[in-house]
Amino acid sequence: MVKAIIFDMDGLVIDSEAGYVAAWRQTAIAMGYPIDDDFAHGLSGANAEQVKAYLLEKLGNNFDLARFSELSTDHWLAHVEQHGIAVKPGFFSLLELIQQRNLAFCLATNSRRLQALRCLKLAGLENVFSDVIARDDVVTGKPAPDLFLKAAEVLGQSVADCLVLEDSPIGIAAAVAAGAPSYYIPSQLPIDELASVQAKLVFNDLQQVAEFLLIHLIE
Repeated sequence: MVKAIIFDMDGLVIDSEAGYVAAWRQTAIAMGYPIDDDFAHGLSGANAEQVKAYLLEKLGNNFDLARFSELSTDHWLAHVEQHGIAVKPGFFSLLELIQQRNLAFCLATNSRRLQALRCLKLAGLENVFSDVIARDDVVTGKPAPDLFLKAAEVLGQSVADCLVLEDSPIGIAAAVAAGAPSYYIPSQLPIDELASVQAKLVFNDLQQVAEFLLIHLIE
């Protein structure tokens, strides 16, 4: 029986990853280091430290990370100011179900707290999550289990009773490491084969998750 639900943020609750990918690509090109779509999308779900490590591995140890961070933030802000940040399909249906059944829930994201709160505000969700567990709150981000273990602690539940909803292989790996059951709602195709095996179930969107939970898991 599900006692609590832990949401990832980027690519799961909000469609922020399109803005990140666009910003990373624009910045790399502006710095004379073009990166392809596969590499940019491969950063999905990674925390800031992992993004930096991937960039150095791909572009060389002389790559100016500080400049990249500065420029990519500017590009990202320009993108979201123009396009906004959309809420992913089905989120509000699932939220309504959770609230009706008085289930505990929270957000656990690899993003830093200020960035997470900024994204939620831009998506109109600043008052939805009472508890936001961010990268600042743990020693190690996903795919380590720390974020989900912390989330379970904050919710006052055993991590085994917390259902993790994730869109990335990195997030699913973190749920497995934490000992939490997870559903995989991929934000990118093709679906990652390992994540689809590690997760208990795979869904197209959060609307499907809401419909499934209504029938099968929540009394």
